[in-house]
Amino acid sequence: MRKLPYREGDLFALPLRDHGYAVGLVARSGPQGRVLFGYFFGRRYAQVPALSHVPSFKPKDAILLGRFGDLNLINGEWRVLGQMTDWNRTIWTMPPFVRQDPLTARTFQVVYSDDDPGTLVRETTLAADADIEPRDSMAGAGAIEIKMTKLLTSA
Repeated sequence: MRKLPYREGDLFALPLRDHGYAVGLVARSGPQGRVLFGYFFGRRYAQVPALSHVPSFKPKDAILLGRFGDLNLINGEWRVLGQMTDWNRTIWTMPPFVRQDPLTARTFQVVYSDDDPGTLVRETTLAADADIEPRDSMAGAGAIEIKMTKLLTSA
């Protein structure tokens, strides 16, 4: 098994599409990596911040939660800053997600394994008026960069 350049609890810097960087947290990783779950925070940095310059984030500070691929962490385009000082896996939970079927308009709660965010555990039908956040999706690195750029531009 290959050694991954990141682990749960690591903070990382990702480039924004217009200028600067944002910070994310690897909250869940499967045994082989590939599919991760993370929190992304609403502060723009002019350059890649040193770990000592990143505040002690809390889950409520996140502006985006989601499952994403690890390619840009593997190839170094997203720089790992280091382990969050007070990392506690039980505080940084992976929520159930919500998916709406476009053909039937039925809404489902989607739960992934807490030990592997790439493994679906169950889907449960929800009421039609259920809250639709966070949405169930799997994003590549580019999609995360675009979403974060838009979120930080409109903030």
